[in-house]
Amino acid sequence: MVIHNVYFWLKDGITPAEIATFEAGARSLLTIDGVTGGYVGKPAATEARPIIDRSYSYGLVVMFDDIAGHDAYQVDPIHDAFRELAHLWTRVQIYDMSC
Repeated sequence: MVIHNVYFWLKDGITPAEIATFEAGARSLLTIDGVTGGYVGKPAATEARPIIDRSYSYGLVVMFDDIAGHDAYQVDPIHDAFRELAHLWTRVQIYDMSC
């Protein structure tokens, strides 16, 4: 299994409509063939601790059965369309892991 963890820092001052567009785009990624599960969300309101980073705006978790699924996801037209929303964020950070 491969778990693709992506964190986005959205630009300050984007409109509610732009945020809704981002959210819809992120959710669309979970419909790509080969995705076996996933989630889109904001930082949780857990107790503040020095080791917790809540500086990001949204997180995306996408699960695949294998590297082949991940690699197909990367070149899928839905993923390409989502990349066109890059003007909405200032930073993206990815952590991939194998399970």
